[in-house]
Amino acid sequence: MDTTDPCHACTDSNTVEGLLARLDQLNEIGASLSSERNITLLLERILIAAKTITRADGGTVYRMLEDGKTLRFEILRTDSLHIAMGGSAKDPIHFPDLPLCNTDGTPNDSLVAAYAAMHKVTINIEDAYTDPHFDFSGTRRFDQTTGYRSKSFLTVPMCSHEGDVIGVLQLINAQCPDHTCVVPFSQADQQLVESLASQASIALNNRQLMKQLEDLFESFIGLINLAIDEKSPYTGGHCQRVPQITMMLAEAATRTQEGPLADFRLSELDRYELKIAALLHDCGKITTPVHVVDKATKLQTLFDRIALLDTRFEVLLRDAEIDALRKQLALRPCREAEPEIHILTQMRERQAQIRADRDFLRKSNRGGEAMSDENIARVRDIATGYLWRNADGLQTDFLNADESENLCIRKGTLTAAERDTINYHIVATIKMLEKLPWPKHLRHVPEFAGGHHERMDGKGYPNGLTREQMTVQARIMGIADIFEALTACDRPYKPGMKLSQAMRIMKELKDQGHIDPDLFDIFCKDKVYLTYAMEHLDPLQIDEVPACCR
Repeated sequence: MDTTDPCHACTDSNTVEGLLARLDQLNEIGASLSSERNITLLLERILIAAKTITRADGGTVYRMLEDGKTLRFEILRTDSLHIAMGGSAKDPIHFPDLPLCNTDGTPNDSLVAAYAAMHKVTINIEDAYTDPHFDFSGTRRFDQTTGYRSKSFLTVPMCSHEGDVIGVLQLINAQCPDHTCVVPFSQADQQLVESLASQASIALNNRQLMKQLEDLFESFIGLINLAIDEKSPYTGGHCQRVPQITMMLAEAATRTQEGPLADFRLSELDRYELKIAALLHDCGKITTPVHVVDKATKLQTLFDRIALLDTRFEVLLRDAEIDALRKQLALRPCREAEPEIHILTQMRERQAQIRADRDFLRKSNRGGEAMSDENIARVRDIATGYLWRNADGLQTDFLNADESENLCIRKGTLTAAERDTINYHIVATIKMLEKLPWPKHLRHVPEFAGGHHERMDGKGYPNGLTREQMTVQARIMGIADIFEALTACDRPYKPGMKLSQAMRIMKELKDQGHIDPDLFDIFCKDKVYLTYAMEHLDPLQIDEVPACCR
């Protein structure tokens, strides 16, 4: 690159027409900066914009770390050397951070970027090799290694609305319009870059503030999920895993190029909205009683009441023995052995029946298998077939009404009333979320979060919505919620299913109109289930999925 003094033609860009054109360009750049949400890409756009309006060959953006004492290389570009590091480039930056102070605490004024940040001033240098104020030894070593010639430097601090330096923008080697020689950065260049840095600072500061608010908001969501987790270790993991399946399936649906969902696309804002909804989909569980959420057995409340039944059975066993002993004492004057043997036989038979009924109730209490009509009838026979003397000395039925109702649950461990209590968490979730003043880009969160128990055939909960009445995002969450529940291995009432069993059930739910068929097809075709399983399931759960389910 020719670095000789520029000819008069090199100043054409500083004419009135040239300045007006660059001002228009600056305005367009400033407007575009406000639309970028990714901070790293925002910094990259700032650098490219500054290089464009000054025709700089290279440039670097430094970002101030939270300690306020260190600058970090974020983006680096040198066009003539084809160097692109940081930002959207594949190559990361490995250069060390720049400290603003020396080890003895004095300002690090020898480095131009550190000086600009420390003193909040713009530094415009015509030739780094002849500048007496700053240490460009590192620049010289770079030039020797690459054959480059670093000459003109323009270093501008970027400050927040509170006056704090949040970064530094540095440009290298301004070029003539025909790119034949390197020129100093003109006063017009400096003013334009300072203006851009000011606009960029506002955009960057706003984005950082938004990011902080988003982080704070997500921390509050984490706080709610932590509260649920503290109430029940069996739901906290669910609140974290469902969002992961949700986003996996959403990305798969977005990639789909054919079929009914070929036109489905999610923007970055859409993705964020769905992520927040997934994180909050069970926030209403904070209102659900712990003993219902954690009900591992049919008789569990704050404790498993099967222990009370065991005590009653022990009382019955003792009473049978006492009754036999009394009968034996009554026969002693007769001294007849045969009746006594008959009494002992009856006692042993009765005790054997008591123990058999005790074991049956213990098994029924676990809720592992569906209760048949015959087993339900046996529970009710036991309930009234035995009498025992309670703490008040009254003869009473062996099982009270609540115990009998719970032990007669046909499937699982929850009564109908308890299922209603569990299901109410969805209503509570919707009520809680609808109370929040959602911004425009999050306005669908209550709908997405509150629709994961709806069914495609309109038989779901709580609003009985059909597939046509639901958004794709809500339907995605329905699949994610069910699949996580089937495969979760931290539930108190069941082990995690193997992948093949879970997928067979999901296929049945699809055929029954429970879950969205098109989304489930994508779930299978893109092997979302397998990607999730490899990351989150016990290896023993991962087996071959039948062809009909994939």
